[in-house]
Amino acid sequence: MSTSRHPVALRLERHVGEGTRLLGTVLALPLLDGIFAALVLAGAVSSLLGMLEVGLLIFGGSATLAVVLAEMEGSRRERARNVLLVGALVVPLAGLQAAIAPTIESVLAMEIFRRFAALVILAVAAKTASATLGEYLPRPSVVIALGLVGSFRPGGFEFAFVSEPVYVLYGTGAAVVGVGFALSVALLGPWLRGNVDIDRFRFGSAVALGVLPLTILEVGPITGEEPLALVVLAVTALLAFNPEGAIDPAAPTATDGGPEPPAEGIDFEEPGPGPDPESDLDPESDPDPESDGEDGPGAPGVSDGDRAPWL
Repeated sequence: MSTSRHPVALRLERHVGEGTRLLGTVLALPLLDGIFAALVLAGAVSSLLGMLEVGLLIFGGSATLAVVLAEMEGSRRERARNVLLVGALVVPLAGLQAAIAPTIESVLAMEIFRRFAALVILAVAAKTASATLGEYLPRPSVVIALGLVGSFRPGGFEFAFVSEPVYVLYGTGAAVVGVGFALSVALLGPWLRGNVDIDRFRFGSAVALGVLPLTILEVGPITGEEPLALVVLAVTALLAFNPEGAIDPAAPTATDGGPEPPAEGIDFEEPGPGPDPESDLDPESDPDPESDGEDGPGAPGVSDGDRAPWL
């Protein structure tokens, strides 16, 4: 139990399980590490297309998919309720960060900071693709802190909010898209568990994240209006679709050690009284009893035709 004695905190703790706390951490991590603020400052959330890209790749993505499918427990209604509780905290924080973005922008050289924002996304993509590689990369918050130091210009400080409310709407909408992604996964969880390969989706999400900096920096012929990341994410969803995963593994088959039906045309007779098998053995005809296993596949005293097929 939490050390907090606040009645609201205790009530939430009773209703929210461990998997939901992990989901809250995953959805709030872009806000805590500064990734979302960096993308807002870099102009990645200034359009409807950017809102969808940031919502699906930064707030959603493979981490949210894995947490909802593997960690969250309870019925479909309980999972959906817990996702909405997390979203009620994440969405207002995202809107607040989008609103104060101009104040932060006034003390930064955006041409320099935009490069650090792209570098942060590349680091997150590398961590998503390989946990081993992620151990050697700095945390996103460290990269953002270096970007703030490298682009800081205190002479231009100006306290202001977003002059265009639509930018706040896009920033809030990105968090709403991420929460909606988690909610859809919670509702479709039973079907997704049997039809989606999480590892493929994780790797494809990393590739889509790696494409996103190209849009931010407008590399080469890219103007920033092309939905490259969304196209890669759509292809990832198609490749991660694996209907064979829906097959019930509990069904016995001939390949997994299950019993095979007896062959047709073979009649099995009830064992009856007969001569002692030991009396049929002639010690003079086979002086070495140990050679029986080498001369043929049959057991001593029993011909191959009398053996049951499963023996």
